[in-house]
Parts: sequence; C-alpha cells; structure tokens
Amino acid sequence: MYKIQGKKAVRIDEVTFSELGMQENDIEELLRCNIDLLCGEEESMLIIGRQVKNEKLGRSDLTAVDNNGSIVLIEIKRDIKDIENRREAFEFQAIRYAASYATIKTPDELVKKVYAPYIEKHHQEFEPGELTSYELGFRKLNEFLKNNDAENSFNKKQRIILVASDFDEQTLSAVAWLNSNGVDISCFKLIPYKINEQLFLNVEKILPPTGYDDYYVDLLDKTTAIIIKQDKANRRRSLPKIDSMLKWGVVKPGDIIVAKNHDAEAKLLKNGNVLVDGKEMSMQSWLKEVFGWSSVQTYVFAVHKESGKTLSQIREEYMNKMAEEAAEEA
Repeated sequence: MYKIQGKKAVRIDEVTFSELGMQENDIEELLRCNIDLLCGEEESMLIIGRQVKNEKLGRSDLTAVDNNGSIVLIEIKRDIKDIENRREAFEFQAIRYAASYATIKTPDELVKKVYAPYIEKHHQEFEPGELTSYELGFRKLNEFLKNNDAENSFNKKQRIILVASDFDEQTLSAVAWLNSNGVDISCFKLIPYKINEQLFLNVEKILPPTGYDDYYVDLLDKTTAIIIKQDKANRRRSLPKIDSMLKWGVVKPGDIIVAKNHDAEAKLLKNGNVLVDGKEMSMQSWLKEVFGWSSVQTYVFAVHKESGKTLSQIREEYMNKMAEEAAEEA
C-alpha cells in the first residue's frame, strides 16, 4: 500500500494483528459482523454459528450457510506464526470440521445443533418475541433457503474458507492440491495497516486464483461474447457493479429500488448508494437490514421498481445485448 504525497508515493508497511494487540477472537468477531468482506455483493450468506463444538470437542470458528444451501466453515488464524506453531495443519483442522457438518441432513438438525444455540448466545441481535430460539432459527434459516432457491440443495456440499494475515507455503500447497481435487476451499488474506493511529484492512483472495476468463470486461468488444458464456459460479465475484450500470444508463439516479419480495424501497443515488428514510447507505447494507442476513446477493435481491426486473436481470440483458452487437461487428 502506498500513500501519495505530491509527486511521491510513500510506502506504508503492513503490520501484524499480534503487533496491534488483536487476538484471534477479535478477528472472528469482526468477520462475524462483516462477513461480506469475504463474500462481497454477489453472494448471500447467513452466519449461524460461532465456536461450535463437535463430538471430539473441536471448535469451528464461524459457521454459515450460503445461497446454494452449502454449509460454510470459516477458520481464522491471526498471523503466519500461529499457523506454523500448530501441531495440526490449519487446512486439516478445517477439513475435519467440514466432515462433521457433512453428516447433517436437514435444516431442522442444523438449527437444533448449531443455529439455536447461536441465537441464544447473541439474543440481543435478534428481535425479541414469543418464538423460542429454535423456532426463530428454523424460520430464519428456511426463509433464507427459500428466498435463495436452495431448499433442495441444502448441504449437498460443504465449503471451507481459511483466513489469516499471511499463509505458509505448506498450507497454500495443500489448499491448491485440494482445490484441484474438487474440495471447495479458499484462502483469504486480511492484511492490517496502521496510518496515523487509524487501522485499515486490505482483503485479498489468494486461492483459488481468479483466471482471466472469470472477468467481464468493460470494453465491450468481441471478447465479451466469449466471456459472457462463462459459468455463473466462476464469475460471481467479477461482474460489473452498480457504478458501471449507472455509467451505461440502464439505471439512473433517482430510480426506486425495491427489496425483492418485500415492501421496502430506497432511492438510487448517483454514487451507487441508496437513500433510505433520509439516510445514505450502500445497497448491500440496506438489503442486509431488510433481510436480516449476514450478506446479500445485492443484484439478485434489488429490484428496479419501474421495470420490475432485478438489477441482475438488467445487467445480464445489457451485457448480452452488447455481446451480440460486438459479435455482429466482428
């Protein structure tokens, strides 16, 4: 990271979480409340557990369900020393936890074992009512699965996300091998920086690597016709965002955005944020409040009121149109 001072670029060195006095628990809490740091706007995720014990008394850091109905294990280490000093390999620990979650067959079972205890522990974050923790968890999980069309794919797969400020070569080598053999496991670096007593965090996905074919290009030439055909799962992190859609003119400042299957509305601003009850916020933050999820597929659940189409539909239609025009000109 560099700070620009006039014509000079001054390097800002990263620090470690241990140097900042932060514990693994602090990073865990940060991600629990901000899991969209890892999954972005193209993925819905519901945090359902923290420090969940398995039968062998192991503890998984964070547990979530994604928009495909997959159970997601998020394992965290502060720094590379914490990884190297472990008797058990970082990735193997996560695999054992994922294997224990693979035995869960129904949402009801997941709620009883994981989500209801989580709600009990963090009850102040949930609206008080007459429902028990189990009843509330069952309702919220099933609403999440239904809204994401994931009822029939519940826990067909398990995912693993490893998080640290840096990784050793052995861990990266093992994760790369696991990926090549069909295991859905990824590595994210959370790199802290301290500037004038302020803390900044850079989030970088390092495995699996993003291939060139995973990207859409804003220069809508003949290559777009090829790129648009890529599998949706591969391109979810690299689709154009709302700023591009505003630039294209397919949506405009002042347009009303409605939360899918809800009455909640917001006004689109020229910077891509929305205005809700006089308060400016990102579309992701607004939708998280509406749905009560940890992360929301922004473009799938934001509906353009005038056209009745989701932003995802509008975006894909425009990209298809431009791809066809580019192909005709080629």
